[in-house]
Amino acid sequence: MGEKIAVIPGTFDPITNGHLDIIERAAKIFDVLYVSVLNNSSKKPLFTVEERMEMIKQVTAHLPNVQVESASGLTVDYAAKRGATAIVRGLRAVSDFEYEMQIASMNRTLNAEIETFFVMTNTKYSFLSSSMVKEVAQYQGDIRELVPEVVNEAVQAKFK
Repeated sequence: MGEKIAVIPGTFDPITNGHLDIIERAAKIFDVLYVSVLNNSSKKPLFTVEERMEMIKQVTAHLPNVQVESASGLTVDYAAKRGATAIVRGLRAVSDFEYEMQIASMNRTLNAEIETFFVMTNTKYSFLSSSMVKEVAQYQGDIRELVPEVVNEAVQAKFK
């Protein structure tokens, strides 16, 4: 058995405390964890891929086994290139489950060697999404409890 390598894919626009919680928990289980920032063409991002990667690097600096990269294309292909045997996905609510189950089933069809692991979010972040953070910040709402400080500052700067 070699190193246990996993991928956590997402748009992370921006990374929230909920995302960070899942990353920290997965980092305890896997030897190497790739946080792959996806460039989702169907979404209009607030931050560039580079800005998102920089924020994630800052807030995961205390996790030596976490690598931050950008990815495009199929997550299973990216995971295979990195030698990963697992994709880690956070689940907030039952509403996430059906969508995530479809993705996991498709990924399994594409590459049966890569397992999907679902991690239940901490209940205090069960309502939290990047979209919600952006919406609250857009109207000058306080997002300090929802995101790391570096992200709070970056989001505030975007809406000034």
